[in-house]
Amino acid sequence: MTTTTAWPTDERPRERLLKHGADSLSDAELLAIFLRTGTAGQPVMDLSRALLAEFGSLRELMTASANRFCQIHGLGTAKYAQVQAAMEMARRVLDAPLHQGDPLRSPDDTRRYLSSRLGHYPHEVFAGLFLDNRHRIIRYEELFRGTIDGAAVYPREVIRQALDHNAAAVIFAHNHPSGVAEPSQADISLTRRLSEALQLVDIRVLDHMVVGHGEVVSLAERGLM
Repeated sequence: MTTTTAWPTDERPRERLLKHGADSLSDAELLAIFLRTGTAGQPVMDLSRALLAEFGSLRELMTASANRFCQIHGLGTAKYAQVQAAMEMARRVLDAPLHQGDPLRSPDDTRRYLSSRLGHYPHEVFAGLFLDNRHRIIRYEELFRGTIDGAAVYPREVIRQALDHNAAAVIFAHNHPSGVAEPSQADISLTRRLSEALQLVDIRVLDHMVVGHGEVVSLAERGLM
């Protein structure tokens, strides 16, 4: 079983990371550091490249289901647990600016938070960030889940959740599993329908953000509310 320490020093990803920084490494090199060891007859760097070719991207590998992940030779439940722990740690770091009771200080903090929560799902998820009258966070909640084609969103259930949380305002968000964050006409229509419904109980819809791969689009900033 070949490890990263068997390579010439100037080719070891770990040493290069320490010398030049993590952003200087390729996806395959980062994955090799994470895996640490290869398999019999397959050095860890070759395994990393093979895995990226199999899954298509680092993102697809890291967000794969347990069943698909563990079917690949060289992986297994222990590696899958490592992946899930790494993903959760990354989410918690990104979520750090936003906690219950904190005010929303910037659109960028909100974008990072929603991207970390929704950006990895292979199916569509519709969520609400419920706020008090000072725009402090009461609760983040995933309200509806759907297939890759979309999620059915029911205004009556949204109103019930908002009232249960005693919210004064809400920011909606959902992901596009395709990775393209451009709002659809259906997204715009749904936002307006929810805004009208929530106005009846004096709850404001501040924004609806669409999460793609590496991009979050605000309907409010686009003037589509």
